Amino acid sequence: MKSRNLVKVIFFVSALINLSPSGKATELFANETRNSSQSRSVNWVKKVVSKYPNYSRNISFQKYIDNYSSDSKDKKLKTSRNASTLLSANSLDIKNELEIQSDIQSEENNILKAEGNVLVLYRGNILKTDSLIYDKTQKTIIAKGNISLSIGEQLFKMNRFQYDFNNEKGYLYEVKGLIKTDNLFDDLFSNFKTSDIKNIEILKEIKKDKVLNTPNKIEKWFFSTDRIEINGKKWKSDKAIFSNDLIELKQVKIEINSIEATSRKEELRFKSSLNRLILDEKVSIPFWVGDRSLTNKLSYSNKWNFGFDNTDKDGFFIGRKLNSINLFDEFIVDLEPQFLLQRSLKGNTKSFVSKGDSITGDKVKRETTLKDYFALNSQIKGKINNWNLETDQQISSFDSEKFSEALRFKSNLSKDISFFNSLWNKSFYGIYRDRVWNGSIGETEVYLGYGSKLKKQNTWEVNGITKTEILSFGFANIKAEALNNKNLVTSTKGNFFYLLDQKFPIIVGEPSNIFVDSSYRYIPKPIKRGLSLQTKLELLYSFYDSGNNQQYVSLGAGPEIIYGNFKKKFFDYTKISVLPIYKIKSGDSPFKFDQMSDKFTLDFTYDQQLYGPLILKSSAILNLDSDSKDYGDFINSKISLNWKKRSYEFGIFYQPHNEAGGISFTLFGFK
Repeated sequence: MKSRNLVKVIFFVSALINLSPSGKATELFANETRNSSQSRSVNWVKKVVSKYPNYSRNISFQKYIDNYSSDSKDKKLKTSRNASTLLSANSLDIKNELEIQSDIQSEENNILKAEGNVLVLYRGNILKTDSLIYDKTQKTIIAKGNISLSIGEQLFKMNRFQYDFNNEKGYLYEVKGLIKTDNLFDDLFSNFKTSDIKNIEILKEIKKDKVLNTPNKIEKWFFSTDRIEINGKKWKSDKAIFSNDLIELKQVKIEINSIEATSRKEELRFKSSLNRLILDEKVSIPFWVGDRSLTNKLSYSNKWNFGFDNTDKDGFFIGRKLNSINLFDEFIVDLEPQFLLQRSLKGNTKSFVSKGDSITGDKVKRETTLKDYFALNSQIKGKINNWNLETDQQISSFDSEKFSEALRFKSNLSKDISFFNSLWNKSFYGIYRDRVWNGSIGETEVYLGYGSKLKKQNTWEVNGITKTEILSFGFANIKAEALNNKNLVTSTKGNFFYLLDQKFPIIVGEPSNIFVDSSYRYIPKPIKRGLSLQTKLELLYSFYDSGNNQQYVSLGAGPEIIYGNFKKKFFDYTKISVLPIYKIKSGDSPFKFDQMSDKFTLDFTYDQQLYGPLILKSSAILNLDSDSKDYGDFINSKISLNWKKRSYEFGIFYQPHNEAGGISFTLFGFK
């Protein structure tokens, strides 16, 4: 199971650190100086020395009111003549000032007190509480009762907050949060723009009766913990709970234990102990996060990898991702050493050809040594000027005699460009031993290749008709398996490709609203029922310097029927899609991997709710080409039995066409 971007939601609590300024404070003063127990609001304003202060991106609570000076031991405050007006002006114009409003304020023996609707505003961050006490001598601050903290688009509630500015230590008690992951790092590390207080709601309830449906993309997460300890730039919590379900928090819980996080330049360094993924408060799945960094790219993947590869690795294997290595600016290396469990238990391998035989020969049984039991996946990502570079390498044995067969390599250099008033992706690529599945032909291999591609892809909707368009041009030099034998042939290839998918609504029952409430136990979005017509058009033209050329037109049209609401316990959801596709073809490719075969196929999908969250899913491509040796066979197929809930989906699947299978798990909100 991969949990990419899982831990990005863990660290939003460090946003609390952003409440305080990093610049030197020189003065905290009251607008006027007498008792105001009858007044509505008062502003306390902290002025900053520098007109253009250099704020750190990781702001600590230290220096909150550092250099406050007062000759008086006893002061009392009264309301300003127009506090609300002043507050608004400060919010918009004096971006580096701290503002405090309350119903009642007083100062005695260097202790400042604010009670009743206390509001603190600093650089767009908003703190609301019932009462606030600041000891100027000890430089400690305590807030109690119904505390709401808004930092950018992140919202936190707590019962008590205290902080010692001299020692940079503090505590937050009974913390609950509502965080928006799309804006998390922007809120944590940006210089906040001050907002008009009138346009900010900070009294939102965290638990929701209904939420806007965001299929496959959960924007907001719930968070809770009993206590957070702050020590300088480091914070700790014994246990924190996260959930992607704001309606019913019991479907999914992520329990993170012994969290310790440290903020750095646009980076959060963290570690934790053994954690748990809890499903419906019945199933508990342990997982390990370890010690790692989280950057503004918000990328995360599970460090442990359990997989199955019968072609290159003789079955089951286990891998462990290492911490990313920064080679230099904009370049990162990721390494995953693997132990080939099934190969080591068998003591032999069937993933390689005979010694000295052609790489395209038949794979045979060979004895193994210790070097054959280890593999390595690696990836390099970076930028070269405005180009994105990505390389992937796989090594399935460290035996030097098998190295040429054990290595697979792909690289891609790309960037988006403007061309003919449209956005295109321009790329250059290189390949060494790439595996390709080609319908009834099966799996083939591109031994060596390099080339360039220009591609444009758009999806849009017009009058209820959903359209997807792909247009690409390519040119490459390729060495791959020949069409009619296992020899390797080399040829230059150029190609043009166009695809247009359309979905026409015929009878469609639109959901009554776009919100999801507690009645949607099994699905993250309302079902759009009805009958639609799917159409598909493909055009391809390829030419080769061998004199070969290949072209085809592919046409398809068929119905899609969706019935039910997926709310009842029995057979309340059915989806059937049938799409016949016919190809008109001429010419042949010199290569096996891109030879167009299977002139007539039937694409079929069938999803059926059985009981409660249990759903059967199936998809297949049936070969109806009477001239094909695989006529009447499924050339691509998959069947799965899934446990589907609003917050997550778990399934077991099997692919009969290549005798492969596995387990899938999706936690909605993660990529």
